[in-house]
Amino acid sequence: MCSLLNHPRIFRPPSSLVISFSSSSAFPMAYSFALPSVSFKSLSFTASDSLTGCTRNGIRGFGVKNLSRSRVFMSVSVGSQTIGVVDDLFFANYKPNFAFLFPGQGAQAIGMGKDSQSVPAAADLYKKANDILGYDLLELCSSGPKEKLDSTVISQPAIYVTSLAAVEVLRERDGGQQIIDSVDVTCGLSLGEYTALAFAGAFSFEDGLKLVKLRGEAMQEAADTAKSAMVSVIGLDSDKVQQLCDAANQDVDEANKVQIANYLCPGNYAVSGGVKGVEAVEAKAKSFKARMTVRLAVAGAFHTSFMEPAVSRLEAALAATDIKPPRIPVISNVDAQPHADPATIKKILARQVTSPVQWETTVNTLLTKGLKKGYELGPGKVIAGIVKRMDKGANIENIGA
Repeated sequence: MCSLLNHPRIFRPPSSLVISFSSSSAFPMAYSFALPSVSFKSLSFTASDSLTGCTRNGIRGFGVKNLSRSRVFMSVSVGSQTIGVVDDLFFANYKPNFAFLFPGQGAQAIGMGKDSQSVPAAADLYKKANDILGYDLLELCSSGPKEKLDSTVISQPAIYVTSLAAVEVLRERDGGQQIIDSVDVTCGLSLGEYTALAFAGAFSFEDGLKLVKLRGEAMQEAADTAKSAMVSVIGLDSDKVQQLCDAANQDVDEANKVQIANYLCPGNYAVSGGVKGVEAVEAKAKSFKARMTVRLAVAGAFHTSFMEPAVSRLEAALAATDIKPPRIPVISNVDAQPHADPATIKKILARQVTSPVQWETTVNTLLTKGLKKGYELGPGKVIAGIVKRMDKGANIENIGA
């Protein structure tokens, strides 16, 4: 039993307060009602309990029923102050059945977004994006030029919007809403974590896009301050790649050190660091029996300390953003765990740009926990390829836009 109301962080309420419950629809709907008094010991919910009896036009009363894919969160408002009461470990024992997985930077391609324009809700996302970004995002997605679309400041918003447009494309498909309603866990590769949080209702589409815009700009600026790069090492396990990094680091100064930045899947790990360090990795890879190395077309050494200058800007933007507990588990890239507490989510998102991406652990955990089917939503099929590499029998479908 995971009690939200008997947690040590919870205070005893005053005689008059407002309690808000968030539902678990595709985009959560909040309901509020006043109570003259509440005994905190009288309300306790497990991770699979849900309030019932709420309607779109008001409250019909409530009871508790067990729904395997529902989550309930509470916040207590006293005057103008809202005090969160969500235990960050609320999702700790999640059991995945159906997952949405969202791609990260590198998935962009000329022509993405065009197929979604026949769906009004998807087309509307691009119109909203234009107002926030200050340029025609759909034009860049559909026509390029490629060099501009591939830039960090453009590709990150482009993938975020196109991935959420893919959700709307799916929604229009026969049985699509039923699939969306069935999803009980979500995650995304690096940038895709923001998309996953938006889908899970942690923040609005607009707020998420503003964060992604700033993230891309901050990462580009951090990359511009030092010569750095990323390279994929193919054909080695993570221990061997670490040994390769150690060997490369013996040949370069501190400013050019490298590290594993992205644990994608067995046999495919991305290494980030100074340009000379990356060159040393490339030169030594064959002696470590690597099948090949592939220099990545990114601005710099993402997910390492080279991105430290971006952290303070992200922290400030996240502090000013209204983030709510997600309605379903969203797996973090930093620790491959879901988090429910908005304050913790903000800290993790700020740390994410300097922390190695634990994608291999994330996917392996989903598969081990019995994932029935995954859906990759957005441009490209990188994630589907990773999942299939880890489990040839895995059931994963790509939904493009």
